[in-house]
Amino acid sequence: MSFTDVPDVVPGPDHVVVDVRAAGVCYPDLLLTKGAYQLRLEPPFTPGMEIAGVVAAAPEGSGLAVGDRVSASCGIGGYAEQVAVPVTAVTPSPAELDDAEAVSLLVNYNTMYFAYTRRAALQAGETVLVLGSAGGVGTAAIQIAKAMGAKVIAVVHRTAAVEFVESLGPDAVIPLADGWAKAVMDATDGRGVDVVVDPVGGEPFDDAIRTMATDGRLLVIGFAAGGIPTVKVNRLLLRNVGVLGVGYGEYIRRHPETAGEVASGLAGLVAAGLKPPPPVRYPLSEAAAALQALDDGGVYGKLVLEP
Repeated sequence: MSFTDVPDVVPGPDHVVVDVRAAGVCYPDLLLTKGAYQLRLEPPFTPGMEIAGVVAAAPEGSGLAVGDRVSASCGIGGYAEQVAVPVTAVTPSPAELDDAEAVSLLVNYNTMYFAYTRRAALQAGETVLVLGSAGGVGTAAIQIAKAMGAKVIAVVHRTAAVEFVESLGPDAVIPLADGWAKAVMDATDGRGVDVVVDPVGGEPFDDAIRTMATDGRLLVIGFAAGGIPTVKVNRLLLRNVGVLGVGYGEYIRRHPETAGEVASGLAGLVAAGLKPPPPVRYPLSEAAAALQALDDGGVYGKLVLEP
């Protein structure tokens, strides 16, 4: 990966030009640069699926004006000083957050709000188990579940991350070690959990199913551990539990109106006090180092590039 000059962006008729103040670094970016994402691109290309900044130019009738603070899921091209994105992909940035905090909401927080409201139908008072709780998805999963009135048990596999995870406000933090599933059951007085958030995959998946209460829902978010687990469906039948896929990007491609609904609902939680933890900030010129830090598991919460 190189930091270099490229031609100025040329917007299409229905595109907004945004001066990027913060570009989010997310796990799909990492997979894309490795050629391991479902979208395969031939180099050279500019990664970056999420940006926040100010409008530099906007088409008439868009409702946007030069200088407006906005955020956008751009799919590609966000690791840059300027990007052109479709009007439909742009939303106002919450006034309560700076640009680096606003960009933190785009992939992880929107995904988890969608996962809880549309896929799991999470209810206040239910108990959520979050795997990979120190990462970007895990951080969002904890904070949104708490904001929706749920109880949260966070599982941590990095000992050094315990203090960070505790700062997010879960009701219990359990190390990912031998016997962790039993510790979850003990924390729920043997009842189990209503919702499992799994962005990790791999070996913890099987144990997570064992922690689920009747009517439990396991949300498959991703496979950060590298292994894609399988499940014997008789276990789902006998326990009366379900495994649900969460592919927010694909969903909004098919149902674009959902993006506005999710953004509006999430904005309501932000207005009520939800705020992402301080992001880990890198200069845009050090994008390669930022991706390496993400790949090494050395990031707690959200990683952001700033031009």
